[in-house]
Amino acid sequence: MSIVLVGLNHKTAPVAVRERLAFPDESCAASLRALVDGTLVREGLIVSTCNRVEILAATEKETGDETLRHITNFLSTSREIPQTDFHKHLYTHADDEAVRHVFRVASSLDAMVVGEAQVLGQVRRAYSLAVEAGTAGRVLNRLVHHALHVAKRVRTETGIASNAVSISYMAVELGRKIFGSLKDSTVLLIGAGEMAELAARHLINAGAARLIVCNRTLEAAEKLTAEFNGQAIEMSQLPSYLSQADIVICSTGAKEYVITTEMAREALGRRRNRPAFLIDISVPRNIDPAIGQISNLFVFDIDDLESVIASNIREREREAERAELIVESELMQFQQALRALDIGPQLGALRRKMQDIARGELARQRNRLGQLTPEQERSIEALLISTVNKISHPVMHRIRRSYGMGDEESARMWRDLFDPEDPRQE
Repeated sequence: MSIVLVGLNHKTAPVAVRERLAFPDESCAASLRALVDGTLVREGLIVSTCNRVEILAATEKETGDETLRHITNFLSTSREIPQTDFHKHLYTHADDEAVRHVFRVASSLDAMVVGEAQVLGQVRRAYSLAVEAGTAGRVLNRLVHHALHVAKRVRTETGIASNAVSISYMAVELGRKIFGSLKDSTVLLIGAGEMAELAARHLINAGAARLIVCNRTLEAAEKLTAEFNGQAIEMSQLPSYLSQADIVICSTGAKEYVITTEMAREALGRRRNRPAFLIDISVPRNIDPAIGQISNLFVFDIDDLESVIASNIREREREAERAELIVESELMQFQQALRALDIGPQLGALRRKMQDIARGELARQRNRLGQLTPEQERSIEALLISTVNKISHPVMHRIRRSYGMGDEESARMWRDLFDPEDPRQE
């Protein structure tokens, strides 16, 4: 069997192309069944996210180019898009390169943010949809489970995910460093834009219990808090709510300080000096930087964050090199496992041929055995089959081992030597 992958991602195609090729979950099962024709494509899986659309297929080795055309036509037909609109953005991988790509995707080495955990869940979801559709067989089952194993090794044996590399991740990371845990913490967002929404999502997922959104337009604040079951307040209410916040993220277009030193001191007094940290991602700054001089108040502006993020990206890149070595070592192990899958049916057929020879010889010599009861006949046949199995077992083991180590020539020699159809055996 051969493994083929066809796809595009954030590196090769703009979002305008990716969104046209995306497969929603509700239509994925029908699409998978259309992809897997049983001839060119024996098994199929679709990974469709905001950053990538990839078709993973198991096929016969000799149908490589034809399979690639089949998958490209499938993309065009199923998404109703001319091939000329996306063909130049596609990449294709086969066999080892395809497996390596899947391992790298699952380990978030090919992600927009290296080390981001979200992509592993997306691979799991794609596999679940293929299982539900009945298009994931023994090859893709083995491949996906091995990819999940690789991702786990990368996360546990490297520090690829240990450093935040975006402002929203940094908010979570800083909060954990200051508070130890974000459980039961209160987050105050000043501004209701996209950055604020992303930060809120990560903080809530990290354990923050309460969200307050303050915005000049109350309607925009209410829209954001509706998703997170939070509380919307007007800008005039900010001084009275500031003391309730453990984490403040400010992202507005105001031209003056929204939080002044006097406001911060008053809020800290009402908090009984419990620490809080404030992230100001506004330009110009909306939080007075002098607040950072006050004990138990920690202030970070956009430059502070970018310098830390740049440092963390470099650290992740170093850790990614270690992760790539894990991918390569696991690729070799998967090659052996896949070869074992390939040789299994051949060994089964060879063993059955040997058993058939034993039964044929028994039938030819049956008259010499005289009168036998049915039980005696069954016993003799069982003895012959048992003898054949014991004699063939070390041979099968040697063939499987040679094939698994990539020594196909030796495996073929052993197989031919004991092949009942070989004229030399007559």
